[in-house]
Amino acid sequence: MNENIKKIEELSGQNLAACMQCGKCSAGCPMVDSMEALPNQIIRLLQIDSDADALEKNTIWRCASCLTCRTRCPRGVELPKVMEALRQLILRKNKTFVELEKIKGKQIEEMPQICFVSNFRKFTP
Repeated sequence: MNENIKKIEELSGQNLAACMQCGKCSAGCPMVDSMEALPNQIIRLLQIDSDADALEKNTIWRCASCLTCRTRCPRGVELPKVMEALRQLILRKNKTFVELEKIKGKQIEEMPQICFVSNFRKFTP
């Protein structure tokens, strides 16, 4: 297991191996239409030590942290915590995923607020 995966499990408090890839998290996700990869696919990328691929997907920024996936998971994996841990890894590297000045008016209305909140965190002392 690589260092990023260990850090994700540490930050989220979740055991990534507990996910059995049933897809219930993705089936109930209200944001899935705007994601590059399904939520369960992000977990799978992490399970196979492909954290670099997971960190490049817009899925972690599109997650609205609505907790639907958490309530549907038969194994108790709290996916919103994993998504937040992934966002934190990126923000700690000071990598900008969302450049607010480049977002057009209609796009702002369609993006989940967590996207903006996560982006602003890196500028907070």
